[in-house]
Amino acid sequence: MPTTCSLIRLFLTLVAPTCASLGAEVNVAHKDEVGRRGEECAAQYLAGDGYRIIARNWRCAEGEIDVIVERDGEVAFVEVKTRSSTRFGHPFEAITVVKLARMRRLAAAWCEQAEVWPPRIRIDAIAVITGTGTGSEPIVEHLKGVF
Repeated sequence: MPTTCSLIRLFLTLVAPTCASLGAEVNVAHKDEVGRRGEECAAQYLAGDGYRIIARNWRCAEGEIDVIVERDGEVAFVEVKTRSSTRFGHPFEAITVVKLARMRRLAAAWCEQAEVWPPRIRIDAIAVITGTGTGSEPIVEHLKGVF
């Protein structure tokens, strides 16, 4: 007859990894949904501020640009960072020097494939804090020309 300890070890060996991976999948799915909401908020904010949206989630071999917009002949490549709260830091804190350098390479790649090279370009960052309360309005902060 197996002991209680051996049954617990068996349970932990067979069931616990499955539960842990399910938790990770749920967290990743939630994070992706928060990111999508943030990008949608950022696009609406930019459109409301007079920008024409050229592309969303533009991809190449180097990576992805969240939003590309144009206003008054200037094209902005926008990195969007979203959090549901600032409990673990402000969204802008997640934008590193490495990320900004990648954004610069991505902007160059986009310009090379564009039909017309824009006369002026810049890299912007938008932070979105979605809030967790029902009916709470997201907070959108826009920093122009961060790099």
